Amino acid sequence: MPNELIWVLFALTNFVLFLIMYKIFGRMGIFYWIVLATILANIQVIKLIPLFGLEASLGNIMYGTIFLGTDVLNEIYGKKDAKRAVFLGFMIMIFTAVIMQIAIRFTPLEGMLEPNNALNTIFSFLPRVVLGSLVAFIISQMFDVNIFQWIKKKLPQNKFLWIRNNGSTLVSQLIDTVIFVPIAFWGIVPNNVLVGILISTYLIKIIVAALDTPFIYLTKKIKPLYEE
Repeated sequence: MPNELIWVLFALTNFVLFLIMYKIFGRMGIFYWIVLATILANIQVIKLIPLFGLEASLGNIMYGTIFLGTDVLNEIYGKKDAKRAVFLGFMIMIFTAVIMQIAIRFTPLEGMLEPNNALNTIFSFLPRVVLGSLVAFIISQMFDVNIFQWIKKKLPQNKFLWIRNNGSTLVSQLIDTVIFVPIAFWGIVPNNVLVGILISTYLIKIIVAALDTPFIYLTKKIKPLYEE
């Protein structure tokens, strides 16, 4: 199965699972999802893949759902909850890096070097990814929350929700990409590959933002089973 088809199916799977979390747990479901997406996106981003003729990192879809989550919180519950979610994701990144840096220091049992080396490969790279993510995440997400609210004040009607969602995400994701990619990959991959990753990462984030638009409308129609 080609990467492009897997990617589309993967995106739809992420969005559907996001809706399921919201349907079951309501506002807290979005917070839970942001915790999950923050951890998994920072692991997935290590894997580079050919996609639509470009070199891309894998974590873009799951990372994009964090922006979807904060936009849903901003739209339905307000700016305060959206900012709480941003700081939650920020702290999760720090805690994950600290915990896993200690975990990989343990000496494995004899005969268990292969899984140990795999774990080391992933999480030895993680601090650099987390550093890039931390800087990019807090800056871009704050832009996203504030731009979303600014557009909402100008265009508050529900029919303009797609403008609020896409307008805020496209600006904030550009900021995120320009900050994150050089920090995470500079010196790790050749410069031409780095530029390719930067361009492809943003283009893919644009596609993800467009794909998630129907799902933000669906969240407004969902009545959660459990809501605090």
